Amino acid sequence: MPVAISVEDCYAPPGVYRAVEPDQLAHRDAEAANGGEKPPLDSANGGGPLQELQHVPAGGDMRYHTRHHHHRERPGHDYAEDVITPQGVQPHHKTSYAETMMHLFKGNIGTGCYAMGDAFKNGGLLLATVLTLFIGFVCVHCQHVLLNCAALMQARKLEQEAAERASATNGKPAGEKKLPDPVPPATEPLDFADTVALCFAYGPPSVRPWAPTMKRAVNIFICVTQLGFCCIYFVFISSNFKQIADRYGLVLDVHLHMALLVVPIVLTSIITKLKFLSYCSLAANVFMTLGIGITFYYAFQELPPIGERHLVGRLEQLPLFYGTAIFAFEGIALVLPLQNEMKHPADFGKPFGVLNIGSTFIILLFTAFGFTGYWRWGESVQGSLTLNLPDNELLAESVKLMIATGVLLGYALQFFVAIMIMWPMVESRLPLARRHPVRCEMVFRIIMVLVTFLIAECVPNLGAFISLIGAFCSSSLALMFPPLIELIVAWTNGTLGVWLVAKNVVILLLAFLGFATGTYESVSALAKDF
Repeated sequence: MPVAISVEDCYAPPGVYRAVEPDQLAHRDAEAANGGEKPPLDSANGGGPLQELQHVPAGGDMRYHTRHHHHRERPGHDYAEDVITPQGVQPHHKTSYAETMMHLFKGNIGTGCYAMGDAFKNGGLLLATVLTLFIGFVCVHCQHVLLNCAALMQARKLEQEAAERASATNGKPAGEKKLPDPVPPATEPLDFADTVALCFAYGPPSVRPWAPTMKRAVNIFICVTQLGFCCIYFVFISSNFKQIADRYGLVLDVHLHMALLVVPIVLTSIITKLKFLSYCSLAANVFMTLGIGITFYYAFQELPPIGERHLVGRLEQLPLFYGTAIFAFEGIALVLPLQNEMKHPADFGKPFGVLNIGSTFIILLFTAFGFTGYWRWGESVQGSLTLNLPDNELLAESVKLMIATGVLLGYALQFFVAIMIMWPMVESRLPLARRHPVRCEMVFRIIMVLVTFLIAECVPNLGAFISLIGAFCSSSLALMFPPLIELIVAWTNGTLGVWLVAKNVVILLLAFLGFATGTYESVSALAKDF
């Protein structure tokens, strides 16, 4: 549980705070509310001296929370959930069904959607349509597997903690329910990496030692994937802005356009709460919706006979299709953070919840977009359909501007997931970061934006880079880890059946084949452009 800092009690020298547990603060406040005198902080801490704020395993959104007092208390408001931001102390907000749906759309409808035309070029109209629907269905199924495993591990963890407390009270060992070692520390509520780690830790003895390694592996893949998305966003936005600028005589190199994007991207990337990113998501969704509608308008004009297009792509191009498609559908890293931030988390995974309704729309949109884009522009379709729009029409230029702006606003949401994982690890290792958490986090965020900018400067081929990120990272997260942990949990619970094994083996084979061939073909395509 996060350490809570009461502003009322921070009478220590600047930069030095007393580490106070939330339960201790609640006890002191309860005594004061009952007419008693609030115990001094030293007695609350057992007479301990002032000390520097120490890092503790973060829970929920992986941030330090602040319990602060106002002159006018708000009934029912949990001040311990408030969070420090660059604008000061702000109340913690949970997202509604509609806001979460907005985040799901913004996290999935972006550069991957506009790259589906290139994917259909590699797969062919008929085969790509079937494979897109199939891959989308499998990805959503794996996201449900992750949600179910997270719920089971959360219940198992609470059961284990209750057993340990009971054994400590009775002076008896917890017996066979004792949590096996090694067990990595887990946040509350569980995230993707914690879920995978606990599935291994509670699994058969042969896989338990792999729990810490699996947790690190998931976190690495998530960070590389999300930061890879951010690099692609730099290339995507700058390519569209360059076409617009060139049209009006402002001819600049695409790398200079990338450099000009650093300032607006930094401004959105220092937003530290998912709730406030919903305003960026709302604006981005408006731009993306308008842009998609107008792009469809251009795509349906002057459609050639469908017989002029390949119905089935060449075998050597299918790995590129797979990489782009899995990149477009890979939203598994957002699933648990979005659910955890909801006012009613159960609304996320139920039959008519956010995940099913949102994903159905996304899959159909991607299939229609890719089919129409390849049908209209054929072999000349580019890594983003916006780059195929006319250069001399105001409406087409407005689409490029809207889509590029929408993707720019969506950068912060992808960036948010990576920072949630990386910053607590950096903070725990740097004393300066623990003394000045807000300032140091802002500096860290700016540095990471610059890192994605420098990587993007080296990318010559947008389509191949999208396929590389999808094949190398997205396939591991979306299609490898979920079936693996489902098999381990079923094995542990004695529910391992033939159908379950067959289903997960097929998914794992698909993921591994796509991983190997997609990575190889993407690297080869990038190497040709250097």
